[in-house]
Amino acid sequence: MKDIYLDYQATTPMAPEVQEAMLSQCYANPHSAHKMGRKTAAAIEVAREQINALMPDGDIVFTSGATEALNLAILGALPNIDKERNKIIVLPSEHAAVLDVCEHIDRYGIIADGVHRRCEIQQASLKPNGLVDMQNLSEQIDEQCAMVIAMQVNNEIGVIQPIEAIADIAHAHGALMLCDMVQGYGRIDIAPNIDMAALSAHKIYGPKGIGALWMRKDLRINSISHGGGQERGLRSGTLSPSLCTGFGMAAHLMQKHHSADIQHIRVIRDAIELIIADWTINGDSERRYEGNLNMRMDGLDVARLMSDLRHISFSAGSACASGSGRTSHVLRAINLSDAQAKNTIRLGFGRYSDSEEIIEAVKAIDRAAKAQISEML
Repeated sequence: MKDIYLDYQATTPMAPEVQEAMLSQCYANPHSAHKMGRKTAAAIEVAREQINALMPDGDIVFTSGATEALNLAILGALPNIDKERNKIIVLPSEHAAVLDVCEHIDRYGIIADGVHRRCEIQQASLKPNGLVDMQNLSEQIDEQCAMVIAMQVNNEIGVIQPIEAIADIAHAHGALMLCDMVQGYGRIDIAPNIDMAALSAHKIYGPKGIGALWMRKDLRINSISHGGGQERGLRSGTLSPSLCTGFGMAAHLMQKHHSADIQHIRVIRDAIELIIADWTINGDSERRYEGNLNMRMDGLDVARLMSDLRHISFSAGSACASGSGRTSHVLRAINLSDAQAKNTIRLGFGRYSDSEEIIEAVKAIDRAAKAQISEML
């Protein structure tokens, strides 16, 4: 039985053009002054421009992935913010790469100019549809707020947050706006007023092991690691020419195929929605990324479903938290019970999804789920 992939939020297949670009890349150290080094460095700058082409004008700092980019943004920017601003506002549905850093800051504080500083973390409220409660958020953000952090497209439930409106409120009170754009980069319109954004190559048909922090040109952040300072003084270590080039090509292809990708995904989504009429969608049904379906069926044993359909790769929740034994913090944040969270699966599809295969796979998931529920009646 042919394997069918329905887990695009966890990672995407690598585009053939990306693989070709990576293999053709020179092996020389891009930080060397000789001819081959300069040639490699030039290729990396082309990649940087390709990635930046999908963003407002700003600086791109290459990282090992979005997790490092988020750490650099939060821990690097805070020391340069007025010490009277000692509060960070974060959505409870953020990725662990944000929540864990914030928990660390809440517990231990930060060091700014050699002085230990405490910083309070406050979580905003979500509505049951997964969208932030803007009224509550506007009351939380005040002159003590240093930074507001919000994900553009949620990696689990696919909900699209009103980032531009959130950034407007943050800026009205002098706070910075950091956006996790991993799932939305190249797919969703970008809020022009953000200050920093985390990006990841492997979510846009690029290679794993590389991401980037985008930041406003006038923004000052500190390095959080020490070494040669190769990446604009903010990140030490020799850049990988092939990974950078692959990321750049992936970004270029996102721009090139944007309209075709949207249409392809919409056709698949429309067909799937006819099949899953008996399922409940988690998160807002309208303001969501169309290539994500997070859905549940009461009484469903998801582990058994995945075992029965081993040729279909789909997720029981966020891949980053799988195996933890805990229900999804995102589903808890929208007030789902543990039982409802455990009845949930996530389907993700994209550019290289075969429409007929995906439709047959979803039909198989629906049949198996209903057969399982029928046994218990």
